[in-house]
Amino acid sequence: MTADELVFFVNGKKVVEKNADPETTLLAYLRRKRILTLEWVGLSGTKLGCGEGGCGACTVMLSKYDRLQNKIIHFSANACLAPICSLHHVAVTTVEGIGSTKSRLHPVQERIAKSHGSQCGFCTPGMVMSMYTLLRNQSEPTVEEIENSFQGNLCRCTGYRPILQGFRTFARDGGCCGGNADNSNCCMNQKKDDTVTQSPCLFNPEEFMPLDPTQEPIFPPELLRLKDAPQKQLRFEGERVTWIQASTLKELLDLKAQHPEAKLVVGNTEIGIEMKFKKMLFPVIVSPAWIPELNLVEHGPEGISFGAACTLDSVEKTLKDAVAKLPAHQTEVFRGVLEQMRWFAGKQVKSVASIGGNIITASPISDLNPVFMASGAKLTIVSRGTRRTVPMDHTFFPGYRKTLLGPEEILLSIEIPYSREGEFFSAFKQASRRDDDIAKVTCGMRVLFQPGTTQVKELALCFGGMADRTISAFKTTRKQLSNFWNEKLLHEVCAGLAEELYLPHDAPGGMVDFRRTLTLSFFFKFYLTVLHKLGKDHPEDKCGKLDPTFASATFLFQKDPPANVQLFQEVPKGQSEEDTVGRPLPHLASAMQASGEAVYCDDIPRYENELSLRLVTSTLAHAKIKSIDISEAQKVPGFVCFISADDIPGSNTTGLGNDETIFAKDKVTCVGHIIGAVVTDTPEHAQRAAQGVKITYEELPAIISIEDAIKNNSFWGRELKIEKGDLKKGFSEADNVVSGEVYIGGQDHFYLETQCTIAVPKGEAGEMELFVSTQNTNKTQSFVANMLGVPANRIVVRVKRMGGGFGGKETRSTLVSTAVALAAYKTGCPVRCMLDRDEDMLITGGRHPFLGRYKVGFMKTGRIVALEVEHYSNAGNSVDLSRGVMERALLHMDNCYKIPNIRGIGRLCKTNLSSNTAFRGFGGPQGMLIAEHWMSEVAVTCGLPAEEVRRKNMYKEGDLTYFDQKLEGFTVPRCWDECLASSQFHARKSEVDKFNKENCWKKRGLCIIPTKFGISFLTPFLNQAGALIHVYTDGSVLLTHGGTEMGQGLHTKMVQEACQTILKRLEPFKRKNPSGSWEDWVTAAYQDAVSLSATGFYKTPNVGYSFETNSGKPFHYFTYGVACSEVEIDCLTGDHKVEGAFVQGLGLFTLEELHYSPEGNLLTRGPSTYKIPAFGNIPTEFRVSLLRDSPNKKAIYASKAVGEPPLFLAASIFFAIKDAIRAARAQHADNNTKALFQLDSPATPEKIRNACVDKFTTLV
Repeated sequence: MTADELVFFVNGKKVVEKNADPETTLLAYLRRKRILTLEWVGLSGTKLGCGEGGCGACTVMLSKYDRLQNKIIHFSANACLAPICSLHHVAVTTVEGIGSTKSRLHPVQERIAKSHGSQCGFCTPGMVMSMYTLLRNQSEPTVEEIENSFQGNLCRCTGYRPILQGFRTFARDGGCCGGNADNSNCCMNQKKDDTVTQSPCLFNPEEFMPLDPTQEPIFPPELLRLKDAPQKQLRFEGERVTWIQASTLKELLDLKAQHPEAKLVVGNTEIGIEMKFKKMLFPVIVSPAWIPELNLVEHGPEGISFGAACTLDSVEKTLKDAVAKLPAHQTEVFRGVLEQMRWFAGKQVKSVASIGGNIITASPISDLNPVFMASGAKLTIVSRGTRRTVPMDHTFFPGYRKTLLGPEEILLSIEIPYSREGEFFSAFKQASRRDDDIAKVTCGMRVLFQPGTTQVKELALCFGGMADRTISAFKTTRKQLSNFWNEKLLHEVCAGLAEELYLPHDAPGGMVDFRRTLTLSFFFKFYLTVLHKLGKDHPEDKCGKLDPTFASATFLFQKDPPANVQLFQEVPKGQSEEDTVGRPLPHLASAMQASGEAVYCDDIPRYENELSLRLVTSTLAHAKIKSIDISEAQKVPGFVCFISADDIPGSNTTGLGNDETIFAKDKVTCVGHIIGAVVTDTPEHAQRAAQGVKITYEELPAIISIEDAIKNNSFWGRELKIEKGDLKKGFSEADNVVSGEVYIGGQDHFYLETQCTIAVPKGEAGEMELFVSTQNTNKTQSFVANMLGVPANRIVVRVKRMGGGFGGKETRSTLVSTAVALAAYKTGCPVRCMLDRDEDMLITGGRHPFLGRYKVGFMKTGRIVALEVEHYSNAGNSVDLSRGVMERALLHMDNCYKIPNIRGIGRLCKTNLSSNTAFRGFGGPQGMLIAEHWMSEVAVTCGLPAEEVRRKNMYKEGDLTYFDQKLEGFTVPRCWDECLASSQFHARKSEVDKFNKENCWKKRGLCIIPTKFGISFLTPFLNQAGALIHVYTDGSVLLTHGGTEMGQGLHTKMVQEACQTILKRLEPFKRKNPSGSWEDWVTAAYQDAVSLSATGFYKTPNVGYSFETNSGKPFHYFTYGVACSEVEIDCLTGDHKVEGAFVQGLGLFTLEELHYSPEGNLLTRGPSTYKIPAFGNIPTEFRVSLLRDSPNKKAIYASKAVGEPPLFLAASIFFAIKDAIRAARAQHADNNTKALFQLDSPATPEKIRNACVDKFTTLV
């Protein structure tokens, strides 16, 4: 049977694809297709960030004519999940299609660029397209609509504030208030100081181009003309999969009868992931998206019926309209569904995913299925010749991922019922992160009372996340029929749920106590919510009033739009316009990043004979390799070769400590250890071939955790030690001694651009050119040269920019680049590899987890007199940079506090995990968190305010640290006082205390934390750098330097500096020709034989420290800061919202958690399971100010390093959370709670909930 032609439009140009492969995604097609007749050679602005629809880097706008609505609709979608076969007669708009630096930027592109909303720039095209789609649908959106449109977009660099600040200028309610609003955070309300001008204005909105909706590209007229043409069945044949687009219900049912095993796909948000990441294959896919009956919405007498192919976005709109129009008692269920949908997923997923797909997927942690089950929804199921309607009750899901549907049946529609008088409904969900996250536990709860009473007639409690399917707790609910809604019922239901919803300790998904407690907490919230509503409806008090201190437990989460301000010191009046120092310049490449023109490693066009590489990695943590069988891989089309250690012409030894191999030879030492690689013609074939390589092992005992390593005495190298004073004397003189431990979890870098390398052999004398996304060109070059056995000068490494790094591309990028170079050497062809997100997270390691065991001696006044801390880090299966990380942790174990008698010990744990490595802060945050942990324990023990104890122990100007470095320009006391004043700390503290008295189940915490961060590498030779500048005779400038650009604006800063030297040489020519141009002066200098090149070299003076003798100066200077954070926690769920944070630190200390199986297998391998902060996590109120008049005598232009130091200030959130938990524990003191308790980092909802000990936690 011949395949049909696929017709769609990209940026207004028609595409006719005669060989559409159902396995090809729109993203792969856009980035790799060469259609020269379209003036289109790969549209690389749309980025691959995760491949699972979780990061938004690949966002595009899709437009089509909707026959049911009779109008053109625009919606955002993830190109990484959209099969090209689903795009017949659809118009695709990418970031390149809305504006460019060559013609004109679109206002969306201009605003994100000029408002500093693009740093590394990799996520920027996706942000632009999410905003653009919103504006195509709503030219004057609200701030809330703008925020919601970004629920499916992630950024790792900016902390989101500048993105929102730039895009809020489009909102009808979001621009600058001009000082007219009643807003304490307004930039106009900041304290004035006559001597220095503090500016909050990083950009001037009046300079932005206005948005003109009439100037947008039109929908292709050819597609508009087809709107009335009958749709016919389409068939597309790929290598392994057939895609059939059914056009009528009869066709669909016939196809299902012919192919009962066929998968029905509408949005591909589930099947796409199963095919890519779970290695599943579905030979026949049928798309029912066009069928009118499956898209129908009917308002019936008992409820609203939705066709199974209706998108979640359209369901949401319909239900919102119904809630607005119908009486409140009829819309209880609708409001429950909408509450779940608020946090269900990003717009990109909700716009394409269908309500039927969500049900039939039968996920045990579905957000919506428990809600539908509890509501009594009805499902209509059809097949050829049959039609039946069934209730969606506890029998609908007979087992894991199974439903009642027969092989030939399909779901036609779902009817969501109206609620009745006396019926109440709530839906709850708890996840790690609010936006776009998978639930830990989700539920729907419904009660119907006998008319005019509080006697239970019907009760439904349905849960996801508590079994291998969605379940109903009908044993518990059955017993409550005819009972009254009172405390007795509450206690019986909680006891019943604790018994009925039992989970074994090794249940899949873990977090057993947390999940079981949540079921009780959710019912308690439902119980209170119903009491609250009954009280409103029946003020004459039918069932006992709601305790006013319980009321806040019933409130649904509401987040005010973020109110943010960043204050910095303006340049002095009279400073030359050409002098850019001190001015907030946008990133030099921001406009190119916003238009998709900035070229990252994988954006480089493919070479003619280019091949693709895929790594083959170990599935065991510690094992001998018995055999490698590549016979299945060789059968994959396009297979070229398999490479391993046997192919290496030079040395297989690599790594900073020469303790690693490029390819494992006889033994593997972690899951993800690279054994070999397959080389094929395309990335898709490479993935299939890698899956075909079969390896047999002989398993060996593995060491996974820090505790395992300590028990087995498994360490890298000797212990590190630093000591000063007389510890024995200090402890003997102390009034109190407290001992304890704290664990700080690891963190994945989650740069948006994964590791990527292109290696191009030059064909003579072993020369090779590599394009690499790396922070370390030097080691990339030397490791490749060593592996190939050639001199380093034969290897050229280029890096223009990275899509984020944070330390993760410092050394671990060489794992990929060295393997790719070997493949290029062996095949003689250019070879490319960009890791998938799951591979990247598995292979490359992250921030070191730390265990700190401390003993601290102090006086009753809170003054510290002695401290001993043992630091253990999980280094992984090689040393890498672990020693440097531990050294920095030991040199920051005091944070900002003077401790007369101190000893710090550090051990690097040798484990069977992927080697951990550099990450922003480099051990400093771990060392300082341990310090602040014991400091908070000292304050509690003394019964003194924590801020008082911290201030009392602070260093003073001129003090010596315990490593004998004198503190000069010690501005922490100034920062501290300014932060206390600007945060109105004492007034805020009184408010917090008042709130905590008035609210039993919500608590607030407040904390102020300082930081002192040493600036320099501890390895002396690393403190050097060189640069070379050439000015050409046309006036253009070429700058070459040893740094790499990953979003920090290094090129921008270097260009500011570079021109100074040359300007001095041009002075005579400027004097001779004052009215001339830069080009005139450059030409004159050239003709006068004045050098237009300059080199620069710098080495940091007088740094170098010895741990053996505790002497020398480890740091050139310190950067100081202070942060105050206020948080509110929900004691019943562990949910929290923040009032002040630094966003990557917020992730480290409250959100990001790496989970391993006991066998050492990383379980969190992508954005679906590993949660970095999203737009919804940024603080409601976020104020940043730079300390005025504090020049740094030791650096150029009195500047200071501020990339790493602020990260630790987010620990103020962690300790504010601990403060709030302490308030909750104090209220439930009858549950044997202790004043001192261990809270490990990150403070996730699970840890918060479990620490808030109460009557529910004791039941499980």
